[in-house]
Amino acid sequence: MDTSESIFHLAIPCRDLDEAKEFYVDRLGCRLARRYDDRITLDFFGDQVVYHLSPDSIDPEPTMYPRHFGRTFHDRSQFDDVLRLAREQGLHLFREPFVRFEGIREEHETFFLCDPSNNLLEFKFYNDPKMMY
Repeated sequence: MDTSESIFHLAIPCRDLDEAKEFYVDRLGCRLARRYDDRITLDFFGDQVVYHLSPDSIDPEPTMYPRHFGRTFHDRSQFDDVLRLAREQGLHLFREPFVRFEGIREEHETFFLCDPSNNLLEFKFYNDPKMMY
């Protein structure tokens, strides 16, 4: 499967487009690709995420599992940079950094952010890059 020029696409609900833009573009550093009356399309760390205005579809009490999305970094410094930016920008850390599967090959560090529409974002870094998939 060719992935060199392909990007992943995800569409999720948001309660307010201005809130979503402020969180993702102004604070998290994603790039705004397009804006319409009912959605915004972002370059989310190289992938396409579309936030559809859907105020009636917001999860009032999100949980980490099973529904979340995010980014797994090849480079530890990128993971650290996003964590540092999130803290500097005062973004809601839904779960502080922690280690999963400690002591085994799948070990990785992760943290979760919560956006203004209660969508959960997970950011990960694996010690063994072969375990990213």
